[in-house]
Amino acid sequence: MRTIDCRGMACPAPVINVKKALEEQTELRVLLDDGAPRENVSRFARNRGFRVNEESAENAWLITITGDGSTTSPTAHASDTGERVLLITSHQLGDGPEELGRLLMKNFIHTLLETATVPERIFFMNRGVLLTTEGSDVLEALEKLAGMGVELLSCGLCLDYFGLKEKLRVGGTTNMLTTADSLLSAGQVIKL
Repeated sequence: MRTIDCRGMACPAPVINVKKALEEQTELRVLLDDGAPRENVSRFARNRGFRVNEESAENAWLITITGDGSTTSPTAHASDTGERVLLITSHQLGDGPEELGRLLMKNFIHTLLETATVPERIFFMNRGVLLTTEGSDVLEALEKLAGMGVELLSCGLCLDYFGLKEKLRVGGTTNMLTTADSLLSAGQVIKL
């Protein structure tokens, strides 16, 4: 079984390296840093039908990926299912005054709880990650959306950029490959 070392790599390099390796073989060991790299690679492999075993190793995580990848990613057939994806790139809505924009975003997220149709996924990028981290005034509403089955994914690179990696309070982290796959295969993408 081949082992690849993805420690110290910036997003989305670990997922891309694992994707390429899995195109050549169906069993793989991966050394990863804790946090977003480990979460992203595990999610990527599971979503493609592989079995994933995670174990803590010295200063790293060892992830063993096995199986045949016979199950396709939930995003692979999104256009068939009409999956709705929200892409939130700011902590405020619109280009007007910041105070108004923040109020509009807060009201929009709270209103999602009252709508008959919710998105299957919400991606938070750039300043949008401020909504999913400590101090956000929409955390409770986002937790309720997650409880309704909405997958909440914050850009790991963005969290790192703003120094918020340890302050993520709702949802998980994602990488550009997962984001791009989901957006390109969705039945409907709405950008805020």
